[in-house]
Amino acid sequence: MSTLLTGIGELVTNDPAHGAPVPLGGEAPGGGVAASGEGAGRLLGVVRDAAVVVDGGRVVWTGAAADAPAADESRDLAGRAVVPGFVDSHAHLVFAGDRAAEFEARMTGRPYTAGGIRTTVAATRAASDDELRTGARRLVDEMRRQGTTTVEIKSGYGLDVRQEARALRIAHELTPETTFLGAHVVPPGADPAEYVDLVVGDMLAACAPHARWVDVFCERGAFDADAARRVLRAGAAAGLAPRIHANQLGHGPGIEVACEVGAASADHCTFASDDDLRNLADAGVVATLLPSIEFSTRQPYPDARRFLEAGVTVAIATDCNPGSGFSSSMPFALALAVREMRMSPAEALRAATSGGAAALRRDDVGWLGAGSRADLAVLDAPSYLHLAYRPGVPLVRETMLGGTWV
Repeated sequence: MSTLLTGIGELVTNDPAHGAPVPLGGEAPGGGVAASGEGAGRLLGVVRDAAVVVDGGRVVWTGAAADAPAADESRDLAGRAVVPGFVDSHAHLVFAGDRAAEFEARMTGRPYTAGGIRTTVAATRAASDDELRTGARRLVDEMRRQGTTTVEIKSGYGLDVRQEARALRIAHELTPETTFLGAHVVPPGADPAEYVDLVVGDMLAACAPHARWVDVFCERGAFDADAARRVLRAGAAAGLAPRIHANQLGHGPGIEVACEVGAASADHCTFASDDDLRNLADAGVVATLLPSIEFSTRQPYPDARRFLEAGVTVAIATDCNPGSGFSSSMPFALALAVREMRMSPAEALRAATSGGAAALRRDDVGWLGAGSRADLAVLDAPSYLHLAYRPGVPLVRETMLGGTWV
């Protein structure tokens, strides 16, 4: 049954058929980055006084309400804005336990290190399947209420063969975008070289059937460049596409490794050199920025303007996890990107939708047009600008996922 959504005060499509939007970091007609005003309209493919027709879980038509075709049923959205559903391309949702005490300590002067991951590993190993499933589902539901329609979920809090495979089985119940992150940190007491042997051997064999992606934390205190290359190449040989945690805690080789192996995305990129930016742009690797982490760890925010001006495709994601940033809110991440990373509201919204889709190599989400999934968020606001203009306010009135209101 087809449904006409009409009375849309402002529709963000990210669709080149509407307003000829330019790529993230690209130039608007006449020069300059399309960031505001008419440039923003082109960047986002904005249609005002708009309508959308949905049928069979897909968008079949978008455009001016006055031109809308007939449908089996209709719904008037009373002037509200509609945006593509957020695409959260980096999250760690299968875990147990709580690290609020670690957050308190960090806020009173103790710096964040990767060691806190081991606290979550112990709690996760002790939890039942039902406890892990309930916790992950609760967070996904929380995301849905805030307009997120696509979410990637990583393993990484098991760090042995059985636990990592269990985490991915549970994650796969919630999303097709599952990532094997056995190389998160080296477990306490383990030999690093022997642990990498395990990750690329028995652990990968057990996890690959439940995963689409392979990831590694290439950072001091975690895995060096040689280990990261080995993990990602082994994952690719097993049919998993690579992505990487890179340059979060300092300058390092993570972005270089991402470009060498053809990763879909290099995530964090908090510390990136000019050479890193050139390499990302040349290799077509998405830079996934995670501003909620800088908020929660008091690290410096990456300057998204540098990435955009270098021609790098930028995504924004939450990195929702129990330690370094326990926020499931893409609107919050978007607002931080505008306030702290020098992105325009249009650039931030594009990064949180089509940028995330690029990081997941998806062409069916992150935009609204004929053939896209019917994934969208209805805002209790007249414009997408309110997402950054009114931070912390629950502006998402309703979320549609695959043509169904959730």
